[in-house]
Amino acid sequence: MPGTRTDRWRNWAGNQRATGIEVVHPAGPEEIAAEVLRAARSGRRIRPIGSGHSFAAIGRPEDVQLVLDRHAALVDVDPSGLVTVEAGMPLHRLTAELAAQGWALTNLGDIDRQTVAGALSTGTHGTGDRFGGLATQVRGFELVLADGSLLRCSPGEHADVLATGRIGLGALGVLSTVTLQAEPAFALRAQEGPRRLPELIEGFAEFMTSADHVEFYWFPHTDRCLTKRNTRVPLSEVAPLGRWRAVWDDEILATALFGGVVATGRRVPALVPPLARLSARALGPRTWTDHSHQVFVSRRRVRFQEMEYAVPRADAPAVLAELSHVHEASDWRTAFPVEVRVAAADDIPLSTASGRETAYIAAHVPAGTDPGPWFAALESIAGEVGGRPHWGKLHGLDADVLRGRYPRFGEFTALRDRLDPAGMFGNAHLERVLGPVGGLR
Repeated sequence: MPGTRTDRWRNWAGNQRATGIEVVHPAGPEEIAAEVLRAARSGRRIRPIGSGHSFAAIGRPEDVQLVLDRHAALVDVDPSGLVTVEAGMPLHRLTAELAAQGWALTNLGDIDRQTVAGALSTGTHGTGDRFGGLATQVRGFELVLADGSLLRCSPGEHADVLATGRIGLGALGVLSTVTLQAEPAFALRAQEGPRRLPELIEGFAEFMTSADHVEFYWFPHTDRCLTKRNTRVPLSEVAPLGRWRAVWDDEILATALFGGVVATGRRVPALVPPLARLSARALGPRTWTDHSHQVFVSRRRVRFQEMEYAVPRADAPAVLAELSHVHEASDWRTAFPVEVRVAAADDIPLSTASGRETAYIAAHVPAGTDPGPWFAALESIAGEVGGRPHWGKLHGLDADVLRGRYPRFGEFTALRDRLDPAGMFGNAHLERVLGPVGGLR
């Protein structure tokens, strides 16, 4: 088949690897189906992969890896803003093409290098107390199943699969095309500046609803935070940062300086606390306005590993206070800030915001280092309030625990058992977090 070779693979962070795999690059649903059937006939599993931005082993191939870089076009944008796109298109290309036609996605995460399929399958989200994750914008999709058939899902056709499979972990089949609801293009007025962690904990609910899209970054070893408040405004108000201010803030301070802090901290851990204080003070207040996709997204050139837990929003202040207390009492050296965001409740069975208003708390360590007790602390503290781990990020939970965290967990696994009874699209990680496929028990 076109584009087939034997190769090795690693994810963006370098903590997930595979060797001796067959890599295929099909174009179009017919070629995707042919590769699925070819793997099935030889008794091998096939695992779709996007851009490799997951830190967990969710995309790790065992036999055949299916890459959709040749299946990555914008198919249609209709007058109502329904956008149909081939699943291998990266989000940064999609948002740029939509902006050129006067449309925008309602919300985005802070990274846009993922493919549409990868972002949806792992539950990618942004921030905003009234806004859901990317999957809440899905209005339909086509799925290549284990038998090679193409299942079209929309509100009028296989609506149950659409409702359940909007976050599918790549466990139901291969997403071929996706239809998203866009909205007329808009700008965001970004207001960034310093605050103290105690005051953000005390006024958490008020602050996180003080603009349309709010987040903050707490720098461990300090009580300092960098806050970001983005307000939706008309495109007529666009006033981007000047070129040199953008280069200074985003390339020199946020990338070069921070990269140096992380590298120095790895060589001399004792320097991490004073360097963290330096990082916390480096970025000053600024206000600017630009197209939404330019503001939602931040460049991530310093590689890292991440754990993120979704907790009930009302419990977030207590989780943050305990996390801060545990860190202060430890001798850990934590160079990366902790990211805090919020999202609206939704009705997707495997969404981390399923059935509850949610806050997200994310910890990071440099790529190539052991997260050790820092990640374990976040997992334990979040677990006390029923925290749900991001599907694409590191965690230690299995199906027995996750079943208790997701009231509709069984709906998803029943659908997986029906659509992929032989476990063609599974891997060891999915067996851990979802349990074995019914046909393999």
